[in-house]
Amino acid sequence: MTDGPERRRSGNPAPRIRVNVADEQSACPLDVERWRSLAGAILNAEAVDGPGEASVIFVERDAMTTLNKIHMGVDGPTDVLSFPIDSDEQLIGVEDRLVGDIVICPEVALENAEDHAGSFDDEIALLITHGVLHLLGHDHAERVEEERMWKREKELLVEHWGDLPATAWSEQP
Repeated sequence: MTDGPERRRSGNPAPRIRVNVADEQSACPLDVERWRSLAGAILNAEAVDGPGEASVIFVERDAMTTLNKIHMGVDGPTDVLSFPIDSDEQLIGVEDRLVGDIVICPEVALENAEDHAGSFDDEIALLITHGVLHLLGHDHAERVEEERMWKREKELLVEHWGDLPATAWSEQP
């Protein structure tokens, strides 16, 4: 059996992952179809085994603050949290995979955008890409992991979104 990227290069398309997007905030207008498409493209580029689904949820600052406290033990809001559900090892006999949920706070993204990715849309694109990679097991707790994850983020964004300024991969806000 070949891994995802080799299978994709051999001409066999990767199974599709449905992406559900919920906009549960009112601080920043969003084009949910644009973000659904980007998340789906990133999942497809990573050849995620399917069929299955993933979710992107845009939330208010208060909701993100609560999630950050509960799940990360940090007071205050953050820009993105990822909650992986099914790993490849858990898929034996599973017909419809649940990849996981990405939660984004557009209000925090807007505050960080100018000094980070450049524009609000670029920041959201980066956060979606970052969130998907976390769902797939990437991490940045160690410097080597961080370099590997940031390298893949850059590659995926160039392919599916466009170039971002180098500041997007300096110390994350």
